[in-house]
Amino acid sequence: MKVLIITYYWPPAGGPGVQRWLKFVKYLPDHGIEPVVYIPENPTYPLLDNGLLAEVNPSVKIIKHKIIEPYAWASAFSKGNTKKISSGIIPNTKKQSILQRLMLWVRGNVFIPDARVLWVKPSIAYLSGYIKENNIDTVITTGPPHSLHLIGLGLKKQLGINWLADFRDPWTTIGYHKQLKLTASAAAKHKNLEKEVLTTADTILVTSPTTKREFEAITTKPIAVITNGYDVEKVAKQPLDEKFTLAHIGSFLSERNPAILWESLSELISENEAFKSAFRLKLIGAVSREVLDSITQFGLNLYVNNLGYVPHNEAVVQQRKSQVLLLVEIDREETKCIIPGKLFEYMVSERPILAIGPHGADYADIIKQTNTGVSVNYSEKKRLKQALLGYFEQYLQGNLQSHAIGLQQYSRKSLTGELAALLKKDSRL
Repeated sequence: MKVLIITYYWPPAGGPGVQRWLKFVKYLPDHGIEPVVYIPENPTYPLLDNGLLAEVNPSVKIIKHKIIEPYAWASAFSKGNTKKISSGIIPNTKKQSILQRLMLWVRGNVFIPDARVLWVKPSIAYLSGYIKENNIDTVITTGPPHSLHLIGLGLKKQLGINWLADFRDPWTTIGYHKQLKLTASAAAKHKNLEKEVLTTADTILVTSPTTKREFEAITTKPIAVITNGYDVEKVAKQPLDEKFTLAHIGSFLSERNPAILWESLSELISENEAFKSAFRLKLIGAVSREVLDSITQFGLNLYVNNLGYVPHNEAVVQQRKSQVLLLVEIDREETKCIIPGKLFEYMVSERPILAIGPHGADYADIIKQTNTGVSVNYSEKKRLKQALLGYFEQYLQGNLQSHAIGLQQYSRKSLTGELAALLKKDSRL
């Protein structure tokens, strides 16, 4: 069975967007499925991680086609702003410059659904011939960028090919969508395109139960949930940090800024001399200006070690060295569906997780079921301080560790088995 996977993010792209299909492609051949991966020839990736190139199976067929990248044009005017916006770091509305506001307006209203939309028509033309000549059984599109689903839509209309649309994140309810300064007509176009994709694809794949329920209100097409997961990482056992390190790994966006955490840490430093002496906050990845400003506001600068973006293998090393791992999600109804990919790597690190997010978040159920940490809401400051102190007491006693259960279901191998069964079932319909 041959499947054509259409993805924008592929090594040497860094960041979370590349991991899901890199790992699926790694294990699909074990199930008698031959993946062919279609990627842009000249992409503009906001993050690079050349170490991921070693994880690409050399036997997998990779095909490429040129893309027109508006972000490449925008970089000529403001490279810094372009890189931040393309990686999802959008400044708080009150702190946006005129140029940033203009760039966001153009991003939301001119390039619909996103800045990679100029790749759609050339890709449909190129892939139509390729699919016919190479006996492709199924086309898979994965977004964001959701413009890639329009490639699948075009191929479905032209060829009637079996099409699976994979949503790593939602479309019109994703956290940053409201920040794109959409006109009424642009917002309607996003909604209409989303509905057309959801009602035309043969199968919808999502990463969380909440997104499944959301899409079930739009389409009657079958929707499957396959979360992200963890892979076996070849990392030597790491000595733990001597200090009581609380580590956040990944992009720390403006709207994820947890004032409740900074306030709690500031109070604990004032109230507990031992905590003051031992505590360190470790930031690994892109961090927004607003988050750094809040950390300064609460007097935590002396306790911060900001490492910036590091390659994935180094991020895994830092996870396993840290005492506690921090996961933060935006406090909004529409972010309940977000299950960050790093959660699964956190879970197998043997380090306890401290999660802060909206009430009813899907990831909180996973943390509870796997016994891998504590999850609190933004209104639960008392519970947050208790969790921090509880972890700190275990650290002082030398027995701070998570005791996970039931993790095998989230391994990349197991998840690829679920995907393979879904693909084979669809091909027989």
